Amino acid sequence: MEETLLQLFPMPIRKLFEEAAGRIRDLREIRIRIDRPVLLYIKNEECYINGLGQLIPDLDKAVSFTREEMEEIISYICKYSPYAYKEQLKQGFLTVAGGHRIGVAGEIVAEEDEIQSIKNIRFLNIRISHEILGVSRPVLPFIYKKGEPSGIRGIYNTMIISPPGIGKTTLLRDLIREISDGNQWSKGQTVGVVDERSEIAGSFLGKPQNAIGMRTDVMDRCPKVRGMMMLIRSMAPRVLAIDELGTIEDVRALKKVIHCGCQVLVTIHGDSLEEIYQKAFLRELLSEESFRRFVVLKKEHVIQIYDEKGRSW
Repeated sequence: MEETLLQLFPMPIRKLFEEAAGRIRDLREIRIRIDRPVLLYIKNEECYINGLGQLIPDLDKAVSFTREEMEEIISYICKYSPYAYKEQLKQGFLTVAGGHRIGVAGEIVAEEDEIQSIKNIRFLNIRISHEILGVSRPVLPFIYKKGEPSGIRGIYNTMIISPPGIGKTTLLRDLIREISDGNQWSKGQTVGVVDERSEIAGSFLGKPQNAIGMRTDVMDRCPKVRGMMMLIRSMAPRVLAIDELGTIEDVRALKKVIHCGCQVLVTIHGDSLEEIYQKAFLRELLSEESFRRFVVLKKEHVIQIYDEKGRSW
């Protein structure tokens, strides 16, 4: 993983990030803006690098990149063929080897309100891919249904709730892996993933870079609304997973999936179960008790689990 991060940068820029790459377990983001200090977020704390590549707390000696250096970084990431990455770039991000995700911003080229490309890219957000294998273990006993003797136990429709940056996608990814590979509670089963922003599987050239299990199929870079039923029809998963449920259109598509008999795992932004019940676009889904398990993530790795009646364990 350390090497995949360093390989994003051409020499000699690469040398500036060697110390940061050595702390990749704690590194969350690298933000690069032309003629502004390079910002690194390590355990959510902001720091900088100096001209020797040393991590420093002070802004005064922070390194910044010129327009020419930024263009060299973009060209290197795109293997000196930006046209080949045109479709990805116009979505505002690239996913690269190692599952790292690079957000880009600059000048939008549009025709009749349709984005054609982004040029003069002047802002990068490199989000570091993290896997924590086994992080879902405390949750697994609560989401499997009981009393199914076949060896393959279904799961309860489960919603993971947390504010940004607390780890809901990391938890979702590990649940997918466990359900797919099988564990002490159930044999493995087929899982479908609609990975709209390549954050779950971290696919690069269609191949998942993250551990998502041997029985998992991925619809990469596909809008959730379209991808859910596409996967149901094409791959017939027993479990379907999506990240960041956010619109009434998402909910309508999800209801179709549930009515097809497929179990679902979803994540959503929120601070509490009470807040989720106040979201208007979820009202019908929740009133029908479509979800039987709610996993709420808090800071300091606190996990709260509720059933459809709001009762906690």
